[in-house]
Amino acid sequence: VGPEPFQAAFGKSPFALGLECDLAQNLVGQPLVRQQVMKGVREFLENRNPVKPLVMSFHGSTGTGKTFVSSMLVRYLFQGGLRSPYVHQFSPIVHFPHAERIEEYKDSLRHWIQGNLTNCGRSVFLFEEMDKMHPGLIDVIIPFLGPSWVVYGTNYRKAIFIFVSNAGGEQINEMTLDLWRARKDREEISLQDLEPAISKAVFENPQSGFWKSGIINNHLIDFVVPFLPLKHHHVKQCVLSELIQQGLEIRPSVVQEVADSIPYFPEEEKIFSSTGCKTVASRISFFL
Repeated sequence: VGPEPFQAAFGKSPFALGLECDLAQNLVGQPLVRQQVMKGVREFLENRNPVKPLVMSFHGSTGTGKTFVSSMLVRYLFQGGLRSPYVHQFSPIVHFPHAERIEEYKDSLRHWIQGNLTNCGRSVFLFEEMDKMHPGLIDVIIPFLGPSWVVYGTNYRKAIFIFVSNAGGEQINEMTLDLWRARKDREEISLQDLEPAISKAVFENPQSGFWKSGIINNHLIDFVVPFLPLKHHHVKQCVLSELIQQGLEIRPSVVQEVADSIPYFPEEEKIFSSTGCKTVASRISFFL
């Protein structure tokens, strides 16, 4: 992989088709995510001169596929995937644990991004657990996200920034449940149905890393991507995939038992998985 590691003409290449097929086959129960991610990535990578970096924000409760999608995306963009020198992951708990050192973190983060974009303008930056990020810290990267030609002497418009957050998950779950009760099929839910609830939960929450952020005020996020809660049949698909991945025998009774062992909400109807597919892998051994 050279200094321009993203695949050329991605949208027309086997890589785009590969990503689309992989998402269709392996990302369970998230048609809206598939549609938004493919639209964002394809448009961005087909544009030889984008006016700004691609900025996506993934929201949803645990186990719905946020980390899975971000790692799949970088696997198609870079040889080595998450281990590529052009992919940079940040976790507030690991990299920015102490609130009193926020100014020091701001300097480090700005220099880190600047240095890596100088090395390779086609870099990906993954910010995990944005709901645990100290408010104010993330604003230091604003100059790298907007439509400008050069920042700190670096051309950065071909980078991709992905924010991953559980924030908004509760609201997405409530909205999905309300729509289900109103007889609206889960697959019919649109971004417009969910956006107001996500905005309120994520961007107006004093505990959120996006609290009063210029990233929001300046409309620098291109795609807000909601991950919906998963139903019982989605969890069964996850169990099936995990059995195949582990090279284990496919027994319908095991698939059913593992899926049944997971908690569902609301208490009465038990429609959606409380943990998505998060605990599927660890539960399988109990039922074999």
